[in-house]
Amino acid sequence: MTARAWFGIALAALLLGGCGTSTVKSTRHTPLVQETRALPQSQLLDLGVIALEPGLKPKEDDEGARDDTPVTIRNAEGYYLANELRGAIEASAGWGTVRLLPSTAPVMDVYVSGRILQSDGETLELEIEARDSAGQRWFRREYKEVASKYAYERREAIGREPFAGLFNRIANDLLEYRRGLDGAELEKLRTISELRFAADFAPESFAGHLREGRSGQREIVRLPARDDPTLARIRTMRERDYQYIDTLQQYYDNFSGRMEEPYFIWRSQRYDEALAARELKQQSLLSTVGGVAAVIAGVALASQSRSSAGQIGGIAAVGAGAVMVQSGLQKRSEAKLHEAALEELGNSLAADLKPRVVELEDRTVTLTGNVNAQYDQWRALLREIYRTERGEI
Repeated sequence: MTARAWFGIALAALLLGGCGTSTVKSTRHTPLVQETRALPQSQLLDLGVIALEPGLKPKEDDEGARDDTPVTIRNAEGYYLANELRGAIEASAGWGTVRLLPSTAPVMDVYVSGRILQSDGETLELEIEARDSAGQRWFRREYKEVASKYAYERREAIGREPFAGLFNRIANDLLEYRRGLDGAELEKLRTISELRFAADFAPESFAGHLREGRSGQREIVRLPARDDPTLARIRTMRERDYQYIDTLQQYYDNFSGRMEEPYFIWRSQRYDEALAARELKQQSLLSTVGGVAAVIAGVALASQSRSSAGQIGGIAAVGAGAVMVQSGLQKRSEAKLHEAALEELGNSLAADLKPRVVELEDRTVTLTGNVNAQYDQWRALLREIYRTERGEI
């Protein structure tokens, strides 16, 4: 290979090291569809959103980077994002009461559950499943949205969550499915929910009213009398259960309110850190590869050239290539600092998530990390109240 050819390689390598890329993202988001038809109370389905699972396996993005968000942050996100979804579903005005639930233990007409597949400030990807009280799955789908920097820089101006469009799409799909059910199907679901709750509290009276098939779907076998006094007591217990769940909803709303600002800042900074880390990684690779190529080309140019000018050019290429290699290594070091900054941000957010106390009618309950256990204790207490009122205790 001629000296001119080697010089061309060195020049190309130097130019390669200076190249960069940019990404433009859309700021559009899916609008929320709202129900315009008034439904009778007997056809309004109560819906419960379960806290999203954090996801067991970290997912790699398009660049091959793995999501290393601490588990404490993922758990907090599971409640926060689920509450954001609950708000979108409630705003669609097509349901009865929409609540965030600690688990599937509370009896509701429709359950929405899912898990976090990716959440790094830039991209949010969720797997969502909707299932009704009869055990029928409505759908299971994956939803993904990429936020733009505008969504973080102009939050107050646009007045919405960076991933509001994703939550709107889920709410729209739920409303579309529910619109496909006729009035009789809606009323049937509400009846099945009531009989499920009754069978849990008074199995001796209501266990035979429902039949569950092998596939897990429930069917009504027979209906209780409208003036059944036992059913009247059961309905009173269910109202008390709803009151407790509504108290939990206040806790979740307060939790989301406290988390909103630090979480928004954390996601915004993580967004910046992710973009910077990816850009630095790309620049580091380009600088390092380009620098090595320039060194090789420079050495060849200096050794093969018979003229002093060619040798000087080769030496210059070697020097420039060495600088590029050093720059690439330095950028890799800077990328590591960004990764460490992400971990520090995650720890600072986790420190803000503390247990809260909820005041009930006759006692104070401390809600720590195990809300499910607290609800189980409440249900046990509710059964005790029911048996006491029936004179069984």
